[in-house]
Formats: sequence, structure tokens, C-alpha cells
Amino acid sequence: MRIFAITISLLLAWNLPCQAREVYRWVDAEGVTHFDAQPPLGVASTPITLPAVPKGTSNSSPRSQADTRQSVMDSQVRQQLAKQEAERRSFCEQARASLAQLQNNPRLSENVEGGMRRLNEEQRQQRTMETRKAIDNHCR
Repeated sequence: MRIFAITISLLLAWNLPCQAREVYRWVDAEGVTHFDAQPPLGVASTPITLPAVPKGTSNSSPRSQADTRQSVMDSQVRQQLAKQEAERRSFCEQARASLAQLQNNPRLSENVEGGMRRLNEEQRQQRTMETRKAIDNHCR
């Protein structure tokens, strides 16, 4: 649902400045990616230059060219959202596997400076809580 809302917001935001040459991309403090025609103040942003209009469309109406650019931008946004969703799923799978190990295995070890160190019960409980919190925040 959140991805749907983000996609709709982006499409509506891009509807007005569809003639812009550059779009800026940035990630906020919560890890949400944003796109806009102007860069935000005080936040590192990446300019995305829109591709040129494909050859053979120079005789097209300005509206048709805008639709073509909008379609390209929509495609790029869908690809980026799909990539982010795949990364989130991968993170969630790894976090759930780690949580299962933390809950079911009282004798866990970690690799520290080239050697192995066993986690005591307090460390294991702390990592269990941190992992649960990460799953609650990022996974559905």
C-alpha cells in the first residue's frame, strides 16, 4: 500500500513539471526515495537527466513528446521501486533467518577480528530485540 501511495504521489508530482530537463532524486532520513524538479535544501541529491526524445518524434505534437517523456520517467520510477522492493524483501528474509537463529540457538558465536567469540545470553537477547525491531520497522 505504501509503495502504491508513493507511486501515485510521484506520478502526480511529475504531472506538473513534465517539461523539466532534470529531476532530482534523494533519500530522506526514513529511507524513502523522493523525486522532484528542484533539489531539496540541505540534503544530498542526485540529478537525473531525462533522456532525449526518440528519433522520429520531432514532428509530433508537444503533448505527444511530453507523454513520451512521462512514460520514460514512469518506467524509471517503476524500475527503481521494484529494485527497492527486492532489496527490502532480501533484507527481511535475512533478518527473519537471523532472528530464528538468535531465538533457537543459545550457543552463537561471531567473527571478531579474525577470531571467534561466543555471545553471552545478554548479548543474544539484545541482538534478538534489535532484530525484532528492524523486522517491525521494515518488513510487513
